[in-house]
Amino acid sequence: MVQPPLRVFGDGAMLAAALAQFVAAALAARIARDGAAMLAVSGGRTPVRFFEALAQAPLNWSAVTVTLVDDRWVTQSDARSNARLVRTHLLQGPAGIARFVPLVSADAAPEQALAAIERNLGALDWPLAAAVLGMGDEGHTASFFPAGDYLAQALDPAGKARVVAMRAPGAAEPRVTLALPVLAAAEHLALHIEGTAKRSVLDEALAPGPDIDMPVRAVLRMARPPTVFWCP
Repeated sequence: MVQPPLRVFGDGAMLAAALAQFVAAALAARIARDGAAMLAVSGGRTPVRFFEALAQAPLNWSAVTVTLVDDRWVTQSDARSNARLVRTHLLQGPAGIARFVPLVSADAAPEQALAAIERNLGALDWPLAAAVLGMGDEGHTASFFPAGDYLAQALDPAGKARVVAMRAPGAAEPRVTLALPVLAAAEHLALHIEGTAKRSVLDEALAPGPDIDMPVRAVLRMARPPTVFWCP
């Protein structure tokens, strides 16, 4: 197993600035090469400072498409919506002109929308130039939850679907998530965690054990694991 690179910072502000620089460099390199670049980001409370730092990066934001690693199946006006978080904290200032492609639609359930989501995503600039993941206290990342109903499909390294619906005991709402092969193909991948509790979870995930118990292991054990950004 290749150990993921670990970058340690003194506080969240320092981490946010470094992660923003990491992502901006990945986007700029892809734009210089191909004329366009695509970024997938995660939700929760942790990435807010990172979003606000990245939003000010001097990029050709008109050439950037932003999407989500995963989202809760709620309306985009809901306080728990990752799409709302991105619109509020990332798609502001210079980054306000970036194209945003949410994962959630008006359908009643994610299973009903998967075909349409696949079509929407299929027209974009794959592979991802960069993706930023988070991690839950029980070892989930993206919407790869322990005991998730479609966890095996989402973690299948040979899977063909870009997106998978997910329901799990640890998720309050149904979810939709990018599948593991999509994340594995990203040119630059980061895992953003903060706090001593998350570091303990990371250490446990790096120890031997089944992926299904702590699905973040599937990401940490990839041939090209993510760069871990952590601060106490």
